[in-house]
Amino acid sequence: MKPLLDLDPVTVRKARSLARKAGRPVVKLAQSHTTVSVERATLRLAGLAGADHERVPWVNHLVDRVREDVGLEHGVTTPVWDALRRGEADDLLTLAQKSASGSVSFRVPEGNDATRARKAARTAVARGIRTIDKQRATRDRLIKRHGDPKQRPWIYLIVATGDIYEDIPQAQAAAREGADIIAVIRSTGQSLLDYVPEGATREGYAGTYATQENFRLMRAALDETSKELGRYIRLTNYASGLCMPEIAALAGLERLDMMLNDSMYGILFRDINPIRTFVDQRFSRQVHARAGIIINTGEDNYLTTADAVEAAHTVTVSQLLNEYFAKEAGLEDWQLGLGHAFEINPEIPDSFRMELAHALLARQLFPDAPLKWMPPTKHMTGDVFRGYLLDGFFNLVGAMTGQGILLVGMMTEAVVTPFLSDRDLALQNVRYVLGAAGGLTEDFHPPRDGFIQTRARQVLGEAVDLLDAITSEPGKAPLLEAIGDGTFGLMKRPADAGKGLDGVVERAPEYDNPAITMLEEGATK
Repeated sequence: MKPLLDLDPVTVRKARSLARKAGRPVVKLAQSHTTVSVERATLRLAGLAGADHERVPWVNHLVDRVREDVGLEHGVTTPVWDALRRGEADDLLTLAQKSASGSVSFRVPEGNDATRARKAARTAVARGIRTIDKQRATRDRLIKRHGDPKQRPWIYLIVATGDIYEDIPQAQAAAREGADIIAVIRSTGQSLLDYVPEGATREGYAGTYATQENFRLMRAALDETSKELGRYIRLTNYASGLCMPEIAALAGLERLDMMLNDSMYGILFRDINPIRTFVDQRFSRQVHARAGIIINTGEDNYLTTADAVEAAHTVTVSQLLNEYFAKEAGLEDWQLGLGHAFEINPEIPDSFRMELAHALLARQLFPDAPLKWMPPTKHMTGDVFRGYLLDGFFNLVGAMTGQGILLVGMMTEAVVTPFLSDRDLALQNVRYVLGAAGGLTEDFHPPRDGFIQTRARQVLGEAVDLLDAITSEPGKAPLLEAIGDGTFGLMKRPADAGKGLDGVVERAPEYDNPAITMLEEGATK
């Protein structure tokens, strides 16, 4: 799209500079800490899978035992491969099983023993990284063979019954009806589980559990449908919560294409400790960068708790921060599905014009990113006719402003779980608007200094002011102070509280993690 807002380039540069200034101390914090989930994800990349008879994953047993014996300050892999080299077990799985029964001991080796353990660990973890590389190459090959959707935005539709074997036929039917991306929404509460469930699951409240086997089953089913339809169908899940790094690793291993991965969502809306979240999200984004996965961020959630007009600038600030954190971790512009939403109260005068201004601002600040445009939920009332009209207006804004990913809104959104018939009608709405008005990006030119340009500049100016205020705060990590003060989404989340804090560990000078080393090597190429 051509620049339509006449934004001041100096102001735009200042916004990004302030975002870097706010984010840099948080990155340094992430680089000096690890978490139990980062260490478990590393073992998963080395091939450790499965769970005990109580469904507790072996990676949890092994990391917990190493932490009890010697701590995680040096990383989990050096003590683990030292134990393997000393003959404590024949393989990684057996070692994990023995650790669960307390029949194995760990140490932090020194000298040549440490060097050999680290070399063996790197060899094992490299196999997982190579699998991720192969899966990325497979995706590229299948896209070339089957083709990408011909139109933008891509149509994104949620499927989740709780039963993966029910999800599969519904996902395939949705793709046949026009969906380009299938999102299997995660079971309520999984983000607060400090373990990843094992195997295919057939129960889940308001969603389906994110597991490696569920990922494999759905990806295989959508590969069949891609071949049938002659276009590659993308699969989305959620890399967030207390197991964010592990789910990211499993997504890379099973060739998911998009992952929900916001830098602050878990902090604000799940009360997960801020430091835990930032450490975990940096690792997860390094995996996503390597895997060629597009991330979806969650700025739309701010507008469900705060006013969409008054808090519009916090969405822009979050987008700028998400961009900085993502690129620092190695993600490229085409992988940044930055989020925003159609959530202004429709009773407010000029609400549609303001939605246009906000959507166009995001589009022009991030011209090469596949922005994820989210439908109305907060002001859905149960009047399905009004809701269907609102969704039509939402789809029209997406068409006019060149969004990259359009999440299908449904007339019963936020009222009941939509029926299959609701989804069909919603897809008809999207197809009609995109077919009738998809070319409006060529014709839509807001007048110079008119309402839309003025509103967009106002929001950008407020975003710069907020970033300036954040970075002017005293302290080593002023962004953490801002989060603690309730700056985003009206949620106060202090850095020394929240779920998962006990899983954060400060790295020792000799800390080693072969996965991080290889991912960072790849990010610099």
